[in-house]
Formats: sequence, structure tokens, C-alpha cells
Amino acid sequence: MNDHNHQSGQGHGSLHPHGIEEPPVSSVRGIPLVELVEVSSSYGTTPALQNVSLKIWPGQFIAIVGPNGGGKTTLLRTILGMIPATEGKVLLRGQELNRSSMERMGYVPQLETIDWNFPITAEEVISMGFFNKNRWFGGIGHEERRKLQNIMARLNLTGLGSRHIRELSGGQQQAVFLGRALLGDPELILLDEPTAGLDIRSRDDVIHFLHEINHHGVAIVITAHDLNWVAAHLPWAVCLNRRLIA
Repeated sequence: MNDHNHQSGQGHGSLHPHGIEEPPVSSVRGIPLVELVEVSSSYGTTPALQNVSLKIWPGQFIAIVGPNGGGKTTLLRTILGMIPATEGKVLLRGQELNRSSMERMGYVPQLETIDWNFPITAEEVISMGFFNKNRWFGGIGHEERRKLQNIMARLNLTGLGSRHIRELSGGQQQAVFLGRALLGDPELILLDEPTAGLDIRSRDDVIHFLHEINHHGVAIVITAHDLNWVAAHLPWAVCLNRRLIA
């Protein structure tokens, strides 16, 4: 699942029909989509990440696996620029993070962090993805409406737009927040524990959506704590417990 080259950030090639592994385009170009260079961060005086170096290549699908409190969520938020690195740097296509670069990334938080009593429908949540395009909420034109409907259809949410998010199943809720991330046309989507608390069918639905999105060229990073599940579903994984350990 994960060898030394993966840990050091080398992209994984596609398998040639004759069994020869071809180098990925991203490796040929030599510039990773995201690169963390000796990044450390903390909450107050408590270390959260320590000297983490990692490369994420365009089109890669990777899991960050580790225990609770091991820094997985902090790593995602540091990549997004939500938490500043106390040491080291985060690069997007070789450039340090700025507002423009951060708009090229989508984020799906843990469902347990959502206020399910807030009065908002599934369609309204997804529409919030237009914020990254600097559009005023509610000012959705014909093209935006068509894009919204296409994404909802792609995620099997057609007919559910007017329902309160609390009324949806766990898999549907995850799809709603994934749809919000997709509206911004991201190059990279980061998902924090996207299958936590879901039943087996909902887990399968979520991973199916993610593989389909990845197939269209969007890089995906998820966090997880179940190494066996990751090994069964994903091609790459790195293990994190404040430091990268594998």
C-alpha cells in the first residue's frame, strides 16, 4: 500500500497494459500540488505537528491515518491555511499559500462538528460553495443553478434539496458537504474522517463518490483511523502521530 517512495512524496504511476509502471505526469513536471516542508504547529504550548514533510501530487488519492489526537485534523487545517505553521512552510504548486491559492482547495469537516439544528436546507449548504467564487449568497444565475443541479445529481441528491440537512442519512449529509466543496472547482479536496459514524452502505457510497471525483483529476486527501479500511479502499496512505511515522 505504501512504500518508501510514497512516504517521501513521489507520485505513483499508472499501470501500463503490459505491467510496466509509468511515471505520473506530476512527477515528470517535478512540482507537487501541495508540499509541506518541515512543518510544525501547536495549540498554545501543546505540539500538534512536529517537523512534517509531505508531498501531495496532482490527481493523487491519499489517506492520513493515525490515532485520535495524532494531528490529522491539524494537518488538514494547516494545508488549508486555517492554522499557521509555527515552523516550516506549506506550498501550493511551489508557491506559499495566499487567498487565491486557498480558494483552489475544498474542505469537508467532520460531520460531528456540524450544528444540525441550524435552519438550513441541503441545497443551501451546497450553494455556499459559490462563496469561493466571490458571489453573493442567493445571487445564483442560470449557469450556477445548472451547475448546482448537476452536482446534486452526480451525488444522488436530486429531490433532496429542500430538506433540512438533519433529515438526511449520514451518507447523504456527507454528500451535501462534498457538493459544497465541489462547487468551487477545487484542485484538491480535504475530508476529515468522511466515513466516521456511517453504516457500511453509506461508507461505500462516500468512497464511490470520492473515487469518481478523483477519476476526473481532483486530488483527494482524507483522514482516517481504521488502517484496515484504508488498505482495502485506497492506493496510498501515510501514518501520522504528530510526526509522519510511515
